[in-house]
Amino acid sequence: MIYPASGQVKLEINLADSDLMRALKAGEIGSDLVTLDYTGPKTANQGFKPMVREGKFDGGELAIVTFLQALEFGKPLVLMPATMVGRFQHYLLVYNSDKRPAMTPKDLEGKRVGIRAYTQTTAMWLRAHLQHDYGVDLSKITWVCWDDPHPAEYKDPDFVNRVPAGSKSLDDMLLDGDLDAAIPGYDVIKLPQIKPIIPDLASAGRAFWDKYHAVSVNHIFTIKRELAEQRPDVVKELYRMLLASKQKAPAPMDGIDPLPFGYEALRKPLELAIQYSLEQKLITRRFSVDELFHNASRHLG
Repeated sequence: MIYPASGQVKLEINLADSDLMRALKAGEIGSDLVTLDYTGPKTANQGFKPMVREGKFDGGELAIVTFLQALEFGKPLVLMPATMVGRFQHYLLVYNSDKRPAMTPKDLEGKRVGIRAYTQTTAMWLRAHLQHDYGVDLSKITWVCWDDPHPAEYKDPDFVNRVPAGSKSLDDMLLDGDLDAAIPGYDVIKLPQIKPIIPDLASAGRAFWDKYHAVSVNHIFTIKRELAEQRPDVVKELYRMLLASKQKAPAPMDGIDPLPFGYEALRKPLELAIQYSLEQKLITRRFSVDELFHNASRHLG
C-alpha cells in the first residue's frame, strides 16, 4: 500500500459502534489531515479475518490474540496504544443450573466447555484465570469449538474438539445440556438458569486489578505497518482523534479504566496476554511488548 507522501489521507477503518468511539463516528472529532471511512462490517469482529488474511482496512480494532498470531505469521500490522474493548472477563464463564449441579472452577476438570473458537481472546483470558487463580489443570478440559482461527496459518492444538458443520449453536448446546459450561463471546444468555462459575464476580475482578494493576484487554487499535512507516504524522493524528473520542465518553465509576490508552498503560496487559498466549499454545514464542509497535506508534500517549 502506498500512501500520499504528504497532505490529507483517507483511511478505511473497521470499528464497532461503542460509547468509546461514539464521538468519533458521529463526526464530532474533526481533522484537516485524516478522513475516516468506516467500511468494516456492522459487527467489528467479522472484519478480523479479512484484516489478517486479505490485508483489508488501513486500521481498526483487532483482538489481541488475533494480532499476536498475525505478527507471528508475518502479517504487516502494528499496534497503536489504544484499547477499544477491555473488561474483567469472569462473568463470561457460565453453566446451566437446570442441567448441572452447582459448579466451581476446579469442577471443570474432566468437563466439556464450549467456546466460539480456541483462539478467542476472551477464552484466553478466562483459561488464564482458571489456571493461575483457581489451580485448574487446563489439559483436563475438553474445549468444544465452532469457528476457524482468524489467521489461516494457525491450526488448533490436538486437544481442541471442533463441532461438525450443521451442529447446534453454542447457546443451544448449553441450554440442552450438551456442554458442561461455556464461554460466550460477549453476551451471556439472559435466563435465570445460566449462572456464573466464578464466585463473587466483583471481587474476582478487583483481585486481578490489585495483583497486576491491569485489566484484561480484548481489542486494540491496529494499523498497517506501511501507514506507520510512510506517514507517522497521520498515525499521530489518528491517535489524537481516538483519544479525543475517549475523553468524550462516560468515565468509569469505580476508578479502574477498562480501556487504557498509552504505551505504558498497556505494557502490563500486553505482557500478560503474551505470556498466557504462549502457555496456551496460541503462539510459539514470547514477543517483547516493543515488537508489537512501530516507532511511530510506540511513543504515543
